[in-house]
Amino acid sequence: MDVQIILGSASDKEIAKKAVDVLKEFGVEYDVTVASAHRTPERTRKVIEEAHEKGVKVFISIAGLAAHLPGVVASMTVIPVIGVPVDSNLDGMDALLSIVQMPPGIPVACVGIGRGDNAALLACEILAAGDESMREKLYRYRAKMAEKVEQDAKALLF
Repeated sequence: MDVQIILGSASDKEIAKKAVDVLKEFGVEYDVTVASAHRTPERTRKVIEEAHEKGVKVFISIAGLAAHLPGVVASMTVIPVIGVPVDSNLDGMDALLSIVQMPPGIPVACVGIGRGDNAALLACEILAAGDESMREKLYRYRAKMAEKVEQDAKALLF
């Protein structure tokens, strides 16, 4: 398994689906589960330990409000952790700031609020560091995006 996605709550399912759709497109093996940093700390630890046993290479952690889950995951592993802040009471700014303001020595990468898709793409880029075929997939993906922009530009002719 390459990527472990951990949701802080089942209510984050739609954001996780964005990540899963991208990982499927790139043929990345993944697992998705729910574990709360506050309500189920032992479950969180167990999920991380099991992911290590399965050879996980990247964690994606999706959390809102205080968004401690990505930091807790990062505190229990040296494998890259990508945090995805969830829109909540403060338009997701509370979660965003909680994720990006990690203390020195325990880094967490962070994508935009609700951007499960970008978290999955970043995970693919991390995997591409040691995988030429993944790099090629990413180049093709970007070429398709560029072609779409070209098509959109032509379609705008008045």
